[in-house]
Amino acid sequence: MSFAIRGPASLRRVAAVGASVLAAGVAVQAAPLLTGIAPLRGLWPTLAGRGTAGHVALSFDDGPDGASTPQFLELLARLDVRATFFMLGEMAQRFPDLSRRVVDAGHELAVHSWDHRNHLRNTPGRRTTDQLERTADLLRAQSGAQAVFFRPPYGALTAADLAAAGRVGLQPVLWTAWGKDWTASATPASVLRSVTKGQVDGGTVLLHDSDCTSAPGSWRSAYGALPSLVEWCGGRGLAIGPLGEHGLTA
Repeated sequence: MSFAIRGPASLRRVAAVGASVLAAGVAVQAAPLLTGIAPLRGLWPTLAGRGTAGHVALSFDDGPDGASTPQFLELLARLDVRATFFMLGEMAQRFPDLSRRVVDAGHELAVHSWDHRNHLRNTPGRRTTDQLERTADLLRAQSGAQAVFFRPPYGALTAADLAAAGRVGLQPVLWTAWGKDWTASATPASVLRSVTKGQVDGGTVLLHDSDCTSAPGSWRSAYGALPSLVEWCGGRGLAIGPLGEHGLTA
C-alpha cells in the first residue's frame, strides 16, 4: 500500500480505499502507537510520516491558540525553523487572525478536523467529510493558503477519514516521534527524551502548540523543549522543516 497520496489520481485512489472499506462495513483505526510498529512503516510509510533521510518534519497539533501559538511563532523565528501546524477549525474560528500569521511567518497550515472529537465516534461518511471540508475552507479563507495535509484527532484514522481526505484533497499523515507534551507532568526534558526515542531522522515529530485538549499550561513543555530539539537535530546534521519539504512521495 505504499504510494504517493498527493495529486488528483492518487487522491482518488485514497478515497477509493476508504470507500471500499466503508462499503464492507469495516472501521480502520491507526491508533497513535501504531505509528511506531514496523508493518505500518513498511506498508504505508508516508502515512506514518516517513520522508527524506536527513530531514525532520516538525508538526504541531490543536491550535491555533491566542495564548500560546504566537509564542511558538516568535520562538521558531528566532530558531530559524519552519513547521506544519495542524489546526482545529473551531480554534481557527475563535482566533481568526492566527492562520494568516502562521502563513506569513513561512509555516504550513494543515487540517486537524473541526473539533477534537475522536473520529471513531463519527457517523460514517458525510460527517467526516463535512468536518475536513469545513476546516480546510475556513483556513483558506483566513490565510489564502490551501491545506495539503490532514491528521485526525488522537491519530484515530478511519476508513471514513481516508474517503473524506480523498474527496477534500488532503493527504493523511500521522507521526513517527512525539513529545507526550499534553500531560501535567511533562517537562522540556521529558519532551526531548520522548521525541528522541522515536524515529527522528526522516521522520515526523508531533508536538502541541495549544493546551485546549490537554493539561492546562502543558504547551510550555513543548515550547521549552524546542531549542534543545533543534540543537539535537543540528548536532546530527538533520534539517528541520514542514511536511511540504519532507519528500512524502512513496
